[in-house]
Amino acid sequence: MPASELSAEQIAARLSAVGLTPRVERHTQLTSIEAEVPESFSAESWREVLEAVAEADRFGLLANSLNGRTLWAAVRTVAPATGDVRGPGHQR
Repeated sequence: MPASELSAEQIAARLSAVGLTPRVERHTQLTSIEAEVPESFSAESWREVLEAVAEADRFGLLANSLNGRTLWAAVRTVAPATGDVRGPGHQR
């Protein structure tokens, strides 16, 4: 199993361990992990969730009054192009 898939599976497993139900989708350039977060989520559970998604390449939280809160994370399945290795604003 490629390292990116293993990383995504580990993130999903950690989210499951705190009671969330993650959805994992594999795409061409990344694997996404999403989970709905209940209003009654404890501070301790948030700490564990943030530690888990910190292992991803990107993560965030979408929140609105219609759909509640959705935690998301993305793990790249391919290495970034050479010009993007150091991030925006740092190319030569």
